Amino acid sequence: MRSLAAVFLLLALSASALAEPVHFKDCGSGVGVIKEVNVSPCPTQPCHLQKGQSYTVNVTFTSSTQSQGSKALVHGIVMGVPIAFPIPESDGCKSGVNCPIEKNKTYSYLNKLPVKSEYPSIKLVVKWELRDDKEQCLFCWEIPVQLET
Repeated sequence: MRSLAAVFLLLALSASALAEPVHFKDCGSGVGVIKEVNVSPCPTQPCHLQKGQSYTVNVTFTSSTQSQGSKALVHGIVMGVPIAFPIPESDGCKSGVNCPIEKNKTYSYLNKLPVKSEYPSIKLVVKWELRDDKEQCLFCWEIPVQLET
């Protein structure tokens, strides 16, 4: 268990060293405060995401509540309509966040955003939420992206 935590810490540190901070819109982080959002690679905004590639997402946040677990929800918002966007791991406790989550503690959430080849080439907004075990938002952020070939 300890070695697994060390691997996640190493992954988070290496990803944060390569990731670029992005300007984001907080969309309702009710029981947490976002410190920084990194998407790699995304040197300019809107992020130009190539179909068939996977992108690293690292969110540093501070929780203002306690929770036994957490779950990520990701949506692509196209013309105001949210469409579920599948991610490889929705369990925040398996994505760099040491659970149980404690009040006033800072965490580094790390996940992947796969962009499937079959997605259309469009502009959209990515909305990423991490919810606690009471369905409250530990963080919620949005960024504009362009999916392209």
